[in-house]
Amino acid sequence: MQTLARMRCGATLGRLLCHPTLPLVAGWDTDRPTIRIWEYTVGQLREIGAFGTGAAGYDASGYDRAERTPSAAWHPTEPQLVIADDTSTVRWTPSGTAPIDGVPPAEYSREVAFSPDGRTLWLSPNDGENGWESSIALDLASGTTSTGPRWDTGGAAHPGGGLVATLQSDQGATLVRFSQDTQPVLRPLRRALILDCDGYQTPIFSPDGRHFAIRGNAYDNSLEVFDFPSLRRLLGLTLGDPCPGYPYPEEWLESMNAWSRHNVAFGPSPGVLWIGTPEGALIELEIDGRQVTEHEVLPGTPVTALTAAATGELIVAGDGTLVVLSGGPATTAEGATDAVRTFLTGTAESSATDIDELDLTDGTRTWQPGELRTVTEASDSDPSWLKIGATMNGLKADHPAASPQGKPLPSAQAR
Repeated sequence: MQTLARMRCGATLGRLLCHPTLPLVAGWDTDRPTIRIWEYTVGQLREIGAFGTGAAGYDASGYDRAERTPSAAWHPTEPQLVIADDTSTVRWTPSGTAPIDGVPPAEYSREVAFSPDGRTLWLSPNDGENGWESSIALDLASGTTSTGPRWDTGGAAHPGGGLVATLQSDQGATLVRFSQDTQPVLRPLRRALILDCDGYQTPIFSPDGRHFAIRGNAYDNSLEVFDFPSLRRLLGLTLGDPCPGYPYPEEWLESMNAWSRHNVAFGPSPGVLWIGTPEGALIELEIDGRQVTEHEVLPGTPVTALTAAATGELIVAGDGTLVVLSGGPATTAEGATDAVRTFLTGTAESSATDIDELDLTDGTRTWQPGELRTVTEASDSDPSWLKIGATMNGLKADHPAASPQGKPLPSAQAR
């Protein structure tokens, strides 16, 4: 792998986000709620902007980091980065930073994403009563807003167009909801992927649209890869030691945190996933053939963030260093449109949020609407959401009208 550019960036970066079409990359400071922006050309990296440079550093509380870390999204074609934190929503451009008109205030941080045509800004959650159950769609031209469906983590546009993947997270289970994006408000579909527990990152689609990867979760530091459009699970890994149970031992937390939650990227070659390690290497994983090649990039320094540019380069962060590596020619999205069309043909729109009302798969098994209500047994190897649902269904069968305390039983969905 050839190094195209390298620089000291003055901060340890825990996440990188490339512009979909332009040579721009944003990086999150791990010590404070600051985002920096670089422009990269052959042989050169240059910082051209920043947000929150005067912010106080995070305290030792994980809650402080969760509440104050800003979210951000690139415009699909223009040099614009929208940044949302617990106090404001602003637009960065090379000429400066300015507030965005029309965004309702909130007492908490919001996730933010652009629609693929760049005309609408999606923000979640909404504000006010039951705000967590809905989102906002802001028309950037008119400043008008409308209410959208619930989502809580990022927004990944499929390279074939017409489809966006978002997360609908709960402590017991997380749904990967697929939505049509042809209108200002997302239109969720009935077919969904279910993951155990919560704490996942935004899904990442491969450039050819054949695969997507998801990093998480809050307990097992997992990495899973799925086929698209079948949603069949192809790979499941735990990076670091498995969860020993709560309360977590300090040594396990240190081992878990050594693996960045933003350390995977699809390279330009079809079917190749790159993984950054705590030892400073990049692992080149051929998904179909399970072939693994290790490349030393930052010897003795953990890879703290990894991403891929639309033009094929890999961008790596670690120990205050930012590196641009050649990844090969960019992959075309040929066939990706057909994959989206196949997916849409096999499903329909649905505003349902309960798992029992959706066409579900965990990548191995499938459940049609209503089938989960009949599940009363689960094995120790089953995910927690299924075990909880089976237990609740068993109680309902024994006490059809009420729980043992004389109160209605809660939904089988894990909360």
